[in-house]
Amino acid sequence: MIRVMLLIDADNVSADVIEQAVQRTMAEHGAIHVRRAYCNAETALKQQTLFKRLSVRPMVNLSAGKNSTDIALAVDAIDLVIAERPDVVVLVSSDSDFAPLVIRLREKGCRVCGLGQQGKTGEETVAVYDEFTDLRHHGAPVAPAATPARKAATKVAAKRAPAAKTAKSTATPARKTAAAKTRARKTAKTTPKPAQPPSEAAEFILQAAPALRSGADVPLNDVAQALRAAGLLGKHGSSLKLFDKLPAEFAVLQHPDRIRWTGAPAP
Repeated sequence: MIRVMLLIDADNVSADVIEQAVQRTMAEHGAIHVRRAYCNAETALKQQTLFKRLSVRPMVNLSAGKNSTDIALAVDAIDLVIAERPDVVVLVSSDSDFAPLVIRLREKGCRVCGLGQQGKTGEETVAVYDEFTDLRHHGAPVAPAATPARKAATKVAAKRAPAAKTAKSTATPARKTAAAKTRARKTAKTTPKPAQPPSEAAEFILQAAPALRSGADVPLNDVAQALRAAGLLGKHGSSLKLFDKLPAEFAVLQHPDRIRWTGAPAP
């Protein structure tokens, strides 16, 4: 059986195209030995159910630099081809920037096939692959037009709105009493501010290391191991460098080395 490697630029194609790509590759080759999707944390969080269902390993890129996900895919592809020796590499992307990678993989003895999203792929992208197929993106259904009865009801509501507003303003006293002002101030002081939701990158880290959600100090080494197990940190990657990119949400404590999520709700 030939060995097949499927690498997906998940920031470049839609979810249904990813699913079509996996199904098409399975139908054509019978098995996929390596399945990886390269994306930012927001996409990984959004598509985590899809990735689990398709047995695709998300390779999360926390860097916000231009083309950083493409570079991560290209570097990983070369390493995987040297280590795994696949016969076929399938790249799922409509990006023409992968042309040098396709040529290098072919030089390594691989047949390189491309799967792209229809309407996003240029002719120069198609020409570089041994075989390229455009997959149709099934967009969201168009919302049904409003019925005449619904439109009429909307117009009636719009006409009534000014009258209701006038009645409300007439009933409201011009000034608040001193007691009402005092109650308002007390309510403002006693009402706690809502906790800010974590960013997409922080949420992905919290899912990998749930002990951080409590806001307690967690050993940095334990968190680093959890991030590596989840594929968020490379084997030799530095967790300190990772958390340095999120100073507003994580506090690094030294001696002993521990990490704390600062966005946890107050007890």
